[in-house]
Amino acid sequence: METNEMKTLENLRKLTAKYCNKLTADQTGTHTAQIKLLNYYELGCTITEIIKLCIVALEQEAHQTSTTIKYSPINVALVLEMVLEMFPLDEFELITEINEVLVGD
Repeated sequence: METNEMKTLENLRKLTAKYCNKLTADQTGTHTAQIKLLNYYELGCTITEIIKLCIVALEQEAHQTSTTIKYSPINVALVLEMVLEMFPLDEFELITEINEVLVGD
């Protein structure tokens, strides 16, 4: 039984190494999510779009043109691309693999 548990743990370590890559931990145990950007300008644009989206969402008449954002419409595609970058699909795949290993026993 101990050998089987060791194999299971080794399988879990391999799966974790393969799939858990959205968050990286530092020495303090804090985790960081990595987002790929071309440069600081793209980062600035992304942050600006997220802020504009929040402003429009908070306004009562969000369907009308915002007075705060009258010159630049919200780039919804950019916001959704960032959400996709942050979405932990690999981790969900890991959970599926772990479930299959554990249920298969």
